[in-house]
Amino acid sequence: MIKGDSTEETKIDLEEVEEQSEDNPLQAQIDTHPMVEKRDPKGVNSYLKVTFEDVIAEPDSVHSFDKVWIWSHALFEVSRLWFYRIMSLLLAVPVSLITGILFAILSCLHIWCIMPCVQICLINMHSIKTIWGSVLDIAISPFFKSMGKCCNAINLRLARD
Repeated sequence: MIKGDSTEETKIDLEEVEEQSEDNPLQAQIDTHPMVEKRDPKGVNSYLKVTFEDVIAEPDSVHSFDKVWIWSHALFEVSRLWFYRIMSLLLAVPVSLITGILFAILSCLHIWCIMPCVQICLINMHSIKTIWGSVLDIAISPFFKSMGKCCNAINLRLARD
């Protein structure tokens, strides 16, 4: 390769890294470089695709001056973009840290506390299921069967006047 052709060299290196990470799933987890192109690949925030026309629209019966419309559109887009960038600059790292800690705590509680309790309940449910089935067959089922036989002769007819 020619020394000045570093972009093709970078593309080849990136392709090799992608192939290696596809072959080894652990490598994909170790790679901490975020995907810059697709930041919402699963469409989690697809409803936030708001444009100027979604928020401000003038009907055909009334129109402002063309320059007002153009400047309003430009100011809307610029202020939305830069305010988001400033807010994300201030909040992205602390919120990411807090949510990472929160998900770690929830995962730990789920794995080490909730699931063992659920499994204990499921193991003991067989005997409870047997006892509950007996209670239903002995006490509750005969009552509802007799009520069904008593109400069996009731007929309803709907008539329009």
